[in-house]
Amino acid sequence: MSRRGLATCSLVAAIAVTTGCGSPPPPDELARAETVVETSEVRTPRVVDDSGRPPVTFDPCLDLPDDVMTEAGYNAAHKEFSDMPMGSYTFLGCTYRDPTVVPGVRRGYSLLVLAGNVTLEEELQKNGHVATETMINDRPALLEIDPATGGTCRFVLRTAFGMVIFSRIYHKDHPGPVPQREWCEGLEALVTALEPSITS
Repeated sequence: MSRRGLATCSLVAAIAVTTGCGSPPPPDELARAETVVETSEVRTPRVVDDSGRPPVTFDPCLDLPDDVMTEAGYNAAHKEFSDMPMGSYTFLGCTYRDPTVVPGVRRGYSLLVLAGNVTLEEELQKNGHVATETMINDRPALLEIDPATGGTCRFVLRTAFGMVIFSRIYHKDHPGPVPQREWCEGLEALVTALEPSITS
């Protein structure tokens, strides 16, 4: 994907879940990142920007436990990396898919996890019209449900470097809209289980 294409995809991904925006990093890059995890408590970020914002020290594809994702139904073996350097901010993303099909109900979920050096206050200012302030464990968070993005539910958690977004799309398997009460079903429990993995 070209730099321009990646930037376009990144902007969309920062707003809602998208697919096809990420590809795994080269094996040598992944090996270096994993080596850093084993030898240091603070990873050197794979992507940095020139904004003066804090570096993004949480990498969803490397720091979320595969066993928890697998138990929740997501195929951790086929997660997709997404690097999103935007100049004025950075997002590290990881896309997971739950392929569980319930005939006549849904065709699974897509879950995009984004870690970025944008503050929760900036997010609230941008999307406050669809956000409700909440807590995940002891961490301030936002629950975002935008009627304009049918089937999408987002939890945005505050971090020391900015925020982590869990954005899930419900892929329906029936005509007509998905009832809004089903958009977030089960997502809060998953985010609550994953929150301790965010150590900053």
